[in-house]
Amino acid sequence: MPLIALTGGIASGKSTIAARLSERGATIVDADRIVRDVQAPGTPVLRRIAEEFGSEVITPGGELDRPALGSRVFGSPERLAALNAIVHPAVRAESQRRFDEAFSADPHAVVVYDVPLLVEARVDDPWDLIVVAHAPASVRRRRLVELRGMTETAAQERIDAQVPDEQRLAIADEVIDTSGTIAHTTEQVDALWERIRAL
Repeated sequence: MPLIALTGGIASGKSTIAARLSERGATIVDADRIVRDVQAPGTPVLRRIAEEFGSEVITPGGELDRPALGSRVFGSPERLAALNAIVHPAVRAESQRRFDEAFSADPHAVVVYDVPLLVEARVDDPWDLIVVAHAPASVRRRRLVELRGMTETAAQERIDAQVPDEQRLAIADEVIDTSGTIAHTTEQVDALWERIRAL
């Protein structure tokens, strides 16, 4: 019943790795999905975000206006830290609930936590393996511009708001090089899966 953390910077290819691990039989717990769930309309987290950042970050329909919130926190370490202090505890509790649920359903499950902010929030948890998706910042910036339609400036701000690559690589048990083709990434993930199954 290994519990594996999968992390990487924005546009590093984590989703590609997670999808392949899912195809091979892993149970994926997606931190970004949990973030959206705990920030849903009517939740305590959303109310606290509105109190901290103003009603302008809530849409007329009562949902979080992510671009409006992003404009307030990216580029400001203090504001980003304030947001994380609200969101991280709720995400931690819900992710643990989902890990427990997965292992209760199948004690032999391989559970993979797809989590971008591992270094910032969860590095000290008892992971059996930490896997880092890695591509140079220049590659990730290009992906953000070409695939997500960001400006060069916005893309760089998102990259700069995260910890440096060196900090992620320093905690890695395994590194998947995602700077090449998807086929190359898949080959590495398949080899990793065989090592995981041998644990």
